Amino acid sequence: MGVDAMAAGAALTERHGELDGRPDHFELLGRTWSLLPGVFAPVHTASTELFSSWLPYPIGGAFLEIGSGAGVTAVTAALAGCAHVTAVDISAAAVANTEANARRHGVADRVRVLRSDLFDALEAGRRYDVIYWNSNVIDAPEEFEYLDELQWAFFDRGYAAHSRFLSQGPGLLNPGGRIFLGFNTLGNKERLRVMADSLGLELATYRCRPGAVGGISVDLSLLEVLTV
Repeated sequence: MGVDAMAAGAALTERHGELDGRPDHFELLGRTWSLLPGVFAPVHTASTELFSSWLPYPIGGAFLEIGSGAGVTAVTAALAGCAHVTAVDISAAAVANTEANARRHGVADRVRVLRSDLFDALEAGRRYDVIYWNSNVIDAPEEFEYLDELQWAFFDRGYAAHSRFLSQGPGLLNPGGRIFLGFNTLGNKERLRVMADSLGLELATYRCRPGAVGGISVDLSLLEVLTV
């Protein structure tokens, strides 16, 4: 790959956290969105726009987004016709931002926002037709320390969150439901594949194209998690 993923993650965290010149609104997918300080900024990366336009939203069904950030994908799901949207994020600022954009676009009655580490805050027994996560792809070492909420958007210590997503996510699907992972080449695809294999899962590329995150050239992939 030729890119130091840890250094790239540090640069991305710094860029997304900058206040100087940071807009409080941005345009994406033909709509205007609010952007709060301390939240992953979709203006700095192609991933949010691409994945939000690629996802097969379950019209009339239930959609779950992990790591909602500013709320673009969750709100887009509701506007696309999902009857029930649940958006979760570990960051309090991201939760507030998602709520603000749900109100802004008139879908607050269909978008429920929770502060949660992955699936922790979800009620037992609730199921979804599509689960999606634009993941924190950088495989950080076990000694890595999170010093800023924004680092959760880029670094996954020991790939623990990816392990939990693969092991717990499929059990939250309705019959015929689908689970998607937004990924890019800063991530450890081989480690992810080994995890999937150990769980009897397959990672299929649903859509992929070259793009950039924070000015770094990457391949952006929307992966579908399938039961073998």
